[in-house]
Amino acid sequence: MQYLNEREPEYDLTYDDAFLVPTASSVESRFDVDLSTSDGTGTTIPIVVANMTAVAGRRMAETVARRGGLVVLPQDVDPHAVADIVSWVKQRDTMWDTPLTLSPDDAVVDAVNLMGKRAHGAVVVVDGEGRPTGIVPEKACSGVDQFARLDDIAEKAQVQLPMTTPAREVFEELHAHGAQLALGLDADGRLAGVLTRVGALRASIYRPAVDDFGRLRVAAATGVNGDVAAKAKALLEAEIDVLVVDTAHGHQEKMLKALRAVRSLEPTVPVVAGNVVTAQGAKDLIEAGADIVKVGVGPGAMCTTRMATGVGRPQFSAVAETAAAARALGKHVWADGGIRHPRDVALALAAGASAVMIGSWFAGTYESPGDLHYDEHGRPYKESFGMASKRAVEARTRSENPYDQARKALFEEGISSSRMALDPVRPSVEDLLDSICAGVRSACTYAGAANLEQFHERAVVGVQSAAGFAEGRPLPSGW
Repeated sequence: MQYLNEREPEYDLTYDDAFLVPTASSVESRFDVDLSTSDGTGTTIPIVVANMTAVAGRRMAETVARRGGLVVLPQDVDPHAVADIVSWVKQRDTMWDTPLTLSPDDAVVDAVNLMGKRAHGAVVVVDGEGRPTGIVPEKACSGVDQFARLDDIAEKAQVQLPMTTPAREVFEELHAHGAQLALGLDADGRLAGVLTRVGALRASIYRPAVDDFGRLRVAAATGVNGDVAAKAKALLEAEIDVLVVDTAHGHQEKMLKALRAVRSLEPTVPVVAGNVVTAQGAKDLIEAGADIVKVGVGPGAMCTTRMATGVGRPQFSAVAETAAAARALGKHVWADGGIRHPRDVALALAAGASAVMIGSWFAGTYESPGDLHYDEHGRPYKESFGMASKRAVEARTRSENPYDQARKALFEEGISSSRMALDPVRPSVEDLLDSICAGVRSACTYAGAANLEQFHERAVVGVQSAAGFAEGRPLPSGW
C-alpha cells in the first residue's frame, strides 16, 4: 500500500478518513479475483466472525464456513460444548444447508417459532424415519389456526434430488418447477439437506473453508485467565482449526504468558492473539508465539472503551502499522472492529490485514444465536451486547462467589443490550457476505489486483475530509 502522492498523513485515520484511488487494471471481471487468505487459516474469503456470544454459534459457524469464512466460538463457551459444536459443524454438508424439520403432528406455532433460525424460510415435515412428507413455507403459516397440525397445511415438495446433484442442476430443477427450495435426499430417501435457488448460485461462486478431511472449519477462543494451557488443550482436542487467545488489552504480560503456555502444547493450528494497536504490540505477541495478531481497541459497535477510558486508536492506522510490523516477521494481522460498510473491509485489506473480523453487523441476521424478536412496528430484530458489558461479565463470572461477581460487575465496559434490526433486503449473513465480497472483488479490479496480496501491494490510499466521505454516500431517498 502507498499513500496518494506519497504523502504520509499527519494524524491517525479511521476507515471514514481513507479512500482508494483507481489505478490501471488488466483484471476484466470481479469473478477473476481470488479472495483466499494467505494466513494459514484455510479461508477462501477474508471474513472472520467475532467471538461474541450474540453473534457466533453453530448456525453461524456452519453457514459462514460454507461460504469460505471462519467463525470464532466465544471464550465463555465451555470446552465440552465447544467440542459438541465443532463436531456438529464438521458433520454438515459443504453445499446443502441444514434443514429445519418437524413432524406431521406438530403445530403451526412450532413452525413459526422455528422459521427465524434459518434464512431459507421453510420447515420440512418428515415422518418417523426422516423421509420428507411436505414443506411448510413461511407464507403458509399466515392466516391459519396456529395450533393446526402441520400435516394439514404442508405443501408437496416439487424438487427432491440426491445430495450428489451438482449445484447448477439443482438451480435448473428449481427454475423449471418455479420452486424456491430443493430437498436433498440420502441414498435411503431420508432428508439430508435443503438448497434454495440463490444457495445453488452461491455454491458455484464461493468455495467452502474445509480442513484436510473436507470438513467445514471452525475456530474457538480462550481467555488469558485461569489454566490457559488446560483450556487450550481441550479446545485443540475438540479439533478446532484455529485457536484465538483473546483479551481486550493484548499487550500485557498475562497475554505473553498465555501465549507461551499455548505454544508449549505444540499446536498444529494457527494461533491468533490480541488485541493490540501498535507495531510493538504486534511484535511482542508474535515473538511470544502468535501466528496472527488481532488488531483493534475501541472501534466495535458495542464497545464503550474509548468513551470510558480514552484508550484506543483509529482503526485504519492501527491496522496499517501493525500489518507492516507483522509482515516484516512473516506473520499476519486480523482487523477487528469498526466495520460498517463493505468499503471498510476493502480498506482494511488494502492496509495489510489478511482478514477482517466482524461482530455486531452480523448479529442482526437469521444465523446469529439469539431469538428473533419484533418491535412495535412488526420489524424483526435480534439483541446484541458487548463482551465486556455487564451482561457478558455476569455470564462469564456465574461460577464465582457473589462477592467477586459484584466487584467485577462494577467495572464493565460495553453495551449490554442493543437491537440489531434485520435488513429486509439482506436478512441473512449470506446476503451480507454477498455484499461484502462483491465490494472487495470490485475494489480489487479498480486496483488491478487478481488476489488479496496484489491488492495490498497495488492499493493507493488517499485521505479525505468528512465532506469527502459524505459525498460518497448514496441518496436512496432522493434529494
